[in-house]
Amino acid sequence: MSVVVPVDILILGAGWTSKFLIPLCESRGLSFAATSRAGGNGTIKFEFGDDGDDEEQYNALPNAQTVLITFPITGNGASTRLVQSYAHTHGQLSETHFIQLGTTSIWDMSAMKDTTSAWFDRQSPVNDHPRARAEAEFLALSSGSVSTTVLNLSGLWGGERSVKNWIGRVLNSKESLRNRGSLHMVHGIDVARAILAVHVQFGLAKGQRWIINDMRVHDLWELAAAWGDPNISGQVDGDASTKQGSVPLDDSDPPGPQPRWVMELMMEEGVRGLPRELNRMGRLLDSREFWTTFGLLPSNARLQ
Repeated sequence: MSVVVPVDILILGAGWTSKFLIPLCESRGLSFAATSRAGGNGTIKFEFGDDGDDEEQYNALPNAQTVLITFPITGNGASTRLVQSYAHTHGQLSETHFIQLGTTSIWDMSAMKDTTSAWFDRQSPVNDHPRARAEAEFLALSSGSVSTTVLNLSGLWGGERSVKNWIGRVLNSKESLRNRGSLHMVHGIDVARAILAVHVQFGLAKGQRWIINDMRVHDLWELAAAWGDPNISGQVDGDASTKQGSVPLDDSDPPGPQPRWVMELMMEEGVRGLPRELNRMGRLLDSREFWTTFGLLPSNARLQ
């Protein structure tokens, strides 16, 4: 049995999320503990493996009202093993809740026929990705004394994660931009707020999965047009932007080639203005049910 001082929140994996969650816990007077693979810097050494781990290390973890799992789980049986290992070393779990941070990539357009866009909410069917299977297994544990929920997060930003920098790095050619549609994001502060809202009202979340984003559908063309990257020349062999008829450059234009690529694509695709209509945007994620259920609104809906 664990003799470590109990806490309100146990964060398994003190990564990017903890940079927002720990200050919020402190401001709200909630006790917490966090783990890392190496330990140190105030964290407990803990390393989970999909294929197996040492149950002895669970003895170092405190009893917690809510256990937050920030790392992805993909192996069959791994979610069950984590919860059971914690139970074996911490006794009765009637007052312990488990949150898994998941991904919204488990909803995709692969099953959609003859459509260029579609709305998905938390009840929509998911794909057969290993993470989707592991999340389903995790949710199935929510019965009796064990309570589980999954928060499926959209693109994460905040702190060192800049959407503007990502745009320049990923959309580095006209063709990489051509078939891009929607972008769904959520700020780290709102992830932390969502976690603590579930912690306080876990009865509303038990056995459920939720989509977490800022309730916006961001248009990647619009962002690329505003945030060109001056470090990309655009003069790539075979790039349509270098051919006759491309949009000319002016010294006062936005930096980088992305705005010019967007203009050319708008002409080619018959897009009259940005942002594009939703029926051109591909996957559309509806997160309203989370925010209305827990009585919150996203606090960071602008990406800069």
